[in-house]
Amino acid sequence: MADADEQRFALHGVPWSASSGLRDALDDQSSLKMTYLNGALELMRPSRLHAETAAVIARLIEVWAMEHDADLRGFGGATFRREAKERGLEPDECYKLGELHDDGVPDIAIEVIVTSALVDKTAVYAGLGVAEVWVWRPTTATLAVHHLVGDRYELRERSDVLPDLDVSALSRFVQPGQNQTALAKAYQASLRAPTR
Repeated sequence: MADADEQRFALHGVPWSASSGLRDALDDQSSLKMTYLNGALELMRPSRLHAETAAVIARLIEVWAMEHDADLRGFGGATFRREAKERGLEPDECYKLGELHDDGVPDIAIEVIVTSALVDKTAVYAGLGVAEVWVWRPTTATLAVHHLVGDRYELRERSDVLPDLDVSALSRFVQPGQNQTALAKAYQASLRAPTR
C-alpha cells in the first residue's frame, strides 16, 4: 500500500487562538490531524496504510489489556492541548492506565509514521507530559518505545507504563493488509500459550 494518499502541510506564525479555533471548527473532520508547536501548525490527512496500522496496533493492545485484566482506557485520536505551553495534537491512538486525571494527558500515545512530520511531535508530547510515545514505521515494522525522562524521550526495550507487555512480541502481529481479526486472535493465542 503506497503512502501517496497521505498529505501534510505546515503553516508558520499561526497564533494559538487561530490554531485552537480551527481545531474546534474542524472537529467533525476526524481524519484531519493537527499538530501545533509554538506557532507552527501542521495539518495531515493520514493514508490508508497509516490508519490501518494504527487500528491494528490498537486492537492488539486492547487484546493484551483484556488478557491481563488491565484497566487500560483508550481515547483514540482525542485532541490534547495546552495553551500555556503552545502545544496540541491528536495521537493516532492513546491510552491511560486507570482514570484520566486532572493532567488530562494519556500515559501512552501511539504514532504511526508513514511520511515525515513537518512539526516535531516529540517536542509536543514532551511539553504535554505524555509518559511514553510508541512509534511504528513501515521501514522497521516494529514498535519503538520512547519514555519521557525530564523533557526528552529515551528509547527503551520495554514500556515503563506497561512493563508486562512484550512490545517486540506484539510488533510481530502488526501486519497491515492482513485480516485484523485473525491477527488479534493469533496474538491472543500467543498470550495464552504456556511459557517454556
